[in-house]
Amino acid sequence: MVTPSAPAPTLAFVESPVQLLNVLEWAHARGAGRLLGVVPRQPARGGGTEPGQAGAAAPAEAAVPGLRIVVLPPTDPMSRGQLRRMAGLARDEGHEVRWQEARGGRFAPFKAFAALAREVRAAERVVIGDPFSRYVQLLLTLVRAEELVVVDDGTATMEFVAQTARGERLVRWHRVGGGGLPARLRELAYAPVSATARRRFTPGGGGGRRVEVFSSMPVTAHGGMTVRLNDFAWTRARFGPPLLTKGTDLVGTSLVETGVVDPDRYLEAVRALTLEHGATRYFAHRRESPEKLRSLSEATGLEIVRPDLPLELIARRGPVGRTIVSFPSTVVHTLPYALTGTGVTVAVCEVDPSWLTASASERARGFLAGVTETARDVHRLPAQTAPAAG
Repeated sequence: MVTPSAPAPTLAFVESPVQLLNVLEWAHARGAGRLLGVVPRQPARGGGTEPGQAGAAAPAEAAVPGLRIVVLPPTDPMSRGQLRRMAGLARDEGHEVRWQEARGGRFAPFKAFAALAREVRAAERVVIGDPFSRYVQLLLTLVRAEELVVVDDGTATMEFVAQTARGERLVRWHRVGGGGLPARLRELAYAPVSATARRRFTPGGGGGRRVEVFSSMPVTAHGGMTVRLNDFAWTRARFGPPLLTKGTDLVGTSLVETGVVDPDRYLEAVRALTLEHGATRYFAHRRESPEKLRSLSEATGLEIVRPDLPLELIARRGPVGRTIVSFPSTVVHTLPYALTGTGVTVAVCEVDPSWLTASASERARGFLAGVTETARDVHRLPAQTAPAAG
């Protein structure tokens, strides 16, 4: 890949499809984004329009100046596929997108760091999708920008704001309390980088730095940090409204993959929700394993759907069920914004404490409860919806 000849005033780092979506929402909210004509009711697969289709987007006149989105892709194929489709949407909006491999080989992280160093130092504003990412934290040691913007990486934003308010080190909520001696030694060796990242996220530090959080999550500004609402205005303008089906759709989570919820209890919960609500489709999280999804399908008869874009876009373009049921996750906060005015009901099913694994921390238990309790415009399913333990 050819390195751009000149640094961009605004540099965005994303590692997941949702982060890239939220960078587009941020750019739109700041006035940097631009809609490309009228989008048909049912866009073609991947979010674009078919050549010659009525209402197709007009060709981009010129790239929107000032914003360069750097994609640091993970290694799993589903995430990479979604990121490529999201990158196409970003280019349709006139943004420059750079694909930078930073994983998958012994020297890949070092090569990426060297390739990005000049741009990071020169950027006037840096937009970050995942403040917990160790690779992004490493890049932050080079940042001289006067403005840092954090866009949502899902519900982790809630923990990021809470941890910075308390002055704590940045650790993902589901990893707190785990790990043996090797993990603790790695944390000790990495501590200086983490501490530097934490200082970068402190407004006023290093010459009056401004820190903004652009979020759909229920977070409160603190210590000079500003928070702006992400109400998915770009998504609502660009897609839909969706066609509604009569059925119920379930939304999968990666709580099993992150070691928080027991696999058997999760399967029983999905089976109970399927029977109670007459669900027919299960939208898989991009991190859910094929083996787990196969077991779910065999046990419930659900059609497993592996989305090619973030669920907010999939639901907005439709077709989608009149009711969407999810466990505590990002979508119980984002879908009510994306689907406002469509008549879709979003419901959240609480995670029973008996479902948690022995290795799940107390913080995980409290965090999941907080995700449910703070969700707006959702229907909270009664506790008896959860299958009984035993």
